[in-house]
Amino acid sequence: MIFLIVIFALTLLAFGFEMFLVLGVPALIVKEIFFSTIPDTVIIQKMVGGINHSTLLAIPFFIIAAEIMSSGEIARRLTNFIKACFGHFTGGLGHTTIGSAMAFGSVSGSAAATVAAIGKLMYPDLKKAGFSEKFSLGLIVSSAETAILIPPSITMIIYGWMTGTSITALFAGGLAVGIFLGLAFAVLVIFESRKNNMISNIKREKGIILGKFMQAKWALGMPAIILGGIYSGLFTPTEAAAISVIYALLVESIIYKNLNWSNFFKIIERGAISSSVIFILLAMGSVLSFFITIIQVPDILKDFLINIDAGMITFLLVVNIAFFLAGMFIDPNSALLILVPPLFPVAVSLGIDPIHFGLIVTLNIGIGMITPPFGLDIFVASSTLNKPVIKIISGIWPFLLVNIIVLLIITYVPEISTFLPNLMRN
Repeated sequence: MIFLIVIFALTLLAFGFEMFLVLGVPALIVKEIFFSTIPDTVIIQKMVGGINHSTLLAIPFFIIAAEIMSSGEIARRLTNFIKACFGHFTGGLGHTTIGSAMAFGSVSGSAAATVAAIGKLMYPDLKKAGFSEKFSLGLIVSSAETAILIPPSITMIIYGWMTGTSITALFAGGLAVGIFLGLAFAVLVIFESRKNNMISNIKREKGIILGKFMQAKWALGMPAIILGGIYSGLFTPTEAAAISVIYALLVESIIYKNLNWSNFFKIIERGAISSSVIFILLAMGSVLSFFITIIQVPDILKDFLINIDAGMITFLLVVNIAFFLAGMFIDPNSALLILVPPLFPVAVSLGIDPIHFGLIVTLNIGIGMITPPFGLDIFVASSTLNKPVIKIISGIWPFLLVNIIVLLIITYVPEISTFLPNLMRN
């Protein structure tokens, strides 16, 4: 049965079917062949029940908040403030790009939205500063990865919903991992800058920093309210998502006066389409997970690992390879829905902390979004910046190497992922 599901899925994928069909059709075929006694109404209940969870309400809210920010002034003012703070360092505009992606991610939770928003703002400045076109494109696409690690992260929300792991604890672990990845990219920026003898022409002046801070104070209030509220226990991640939309609307329409009714309805339309795509995948993924559980895939996988005497180290290596290969060909949410149900129970049985495993999965998802040939963020950048896909791919490789190094460190040094969540518990 497992073999049939894999064969059907790969066949549909090869013929270019949409991912919700790749997820759902194999499960339905297996149901008709082996489990015909299961009523069709059960399948419908699994689909509806799979998305009927209050936690998932955070997804459309964060998507709409990201659309409001990228269409208005919030993203630009955050970027200008970060440029004033870090622009004077070696490779300053490279650091600004990384910091801006992290800041935008801290209120959007979406890597694709971060590529679109930060790419438009930073690409011209990176070229003027002397960075090559390839490196600039690679930096923009790769920096956006931090958006799904720095909370609030849509990927972590889905993982938490699937596994029952505390989303707040995942957010805490993601903050540490996201900063770690950002620092690794910053080292690469310094290396590139020194190799090309690049000197920043941005002077460090307290007056400029203060001025940009005053201009960005309302934009900076958004991550402060969201993250502060979640970590203090004042509100849940779902409530934080709703507050982020209200705050973004008030700031853009009343304070920055950059949002009108016409723009608002376009933003809602884009947010609704993006949310619908995710929820259709989640519904189909729930059906697939149901049959994965029935045919006892986790138990079969666990028994296989025991028989070959594979421990935690080997298992985590297999997990990383599986996600890396999946990221090359399918979208990140689909990889999450396909691989987590069979792998998570095995991880728990091996004594792996669910938060640590969640951060490994999330970083793998981020890497998949920039991995050729079908990394999602590559195509978002191509569309946003009007650059050929092959040009963007040519700039990805040094960042992909850094990602792999960071992934291995995160995988085998679990304290990086678990230190902040454990601190919160204590």
